[in-house]
Amino acid sequence: MTSETIQFPSTSGPMLAGVLEIPEGEVRGWGVFSHGLTLGKDSPAASRISKALAASGIGMLRFDNLGLGDSGGDWADSSFSLKVADTVAATRVMAERGTPASLLVGHSFGGAAVLAAGPQCPDVRAVATVGAPYEPKHAEHNFDHIVDLVMAQGEAEWRIGGRELTLRRGFIEDLRRTDLDDVIERLGKPLLILHAPDDDMVPITNAQEIFFAARHPRSFVDLDGAGHFLTGKGQAARAARIIAGWADSYLQG
Repeated sequence: MTSETIQFPSTSGPMLAGVLEIPEGEVRGWGVFSHGLTLGKDSPAASRISKALAASGIGMLRFDNLGLGDSGGDWADSSFSLKVADTVAATRVMAERGTPASLLVGHSFGGAAVLAAGPQCPDVRAVATVGAPYEPKHAEHNFDHIVDLVMAQGEAEWRIGGRELTLRRGFIEDLRRTDLDDVIERLGKPLLILHAPDDDMVPITNAQEIFFAARHPRSFVDLDGAGHFLTGKGQAARAARIIAGWADSYLQG
């Protein structure tokens, strides 16, 4: 397996930075990974799942969303809708380089994003979520202590993971007006839902809601003992093995 750095423009303008994990030997297919809210392409879930999928023959593009990691722009200008649009843009980049993405994988907030992006990606044949919320506005629990302040004055500083980000009213408004229920029902692609029963960030009831909203073919697998961030030894690799086996018949080599 080798890694290749990639840059492509966000739909809002700034350049986004990505890493393409390229399988050695036979390539079974290609995919795009969407990371969690502020986690980035190098978070354990994003990097470990992508690398494990590449080791199984599925090349994966993981990239930093606006203002995170190595990508340009300001996170304050981001939104759920922009994350979805940039996920779609990433699949276009894959198609342009001759490696069309058959698979979308999203972790946490990125799981909600791939559900919304899936219908807009003609090459994508299957979608997998890991610890995804049923409603994007679930993300508010991360910053509920400053929501009133943001809504009153337009923006406020939000400290998370040792960093300070600017949270704007537009981000919250975008979350609140996004309803994935109809989107999930109209996904029109095979769906795999992975979720840890003991997830204390996104309760497993979210996975149940996604499952019931989706149409067949749909699959639901418990990641017992994995936790939300999949940082435990072997947990990300375990998720990747499940995804790789499930996606086999949907991949375009």
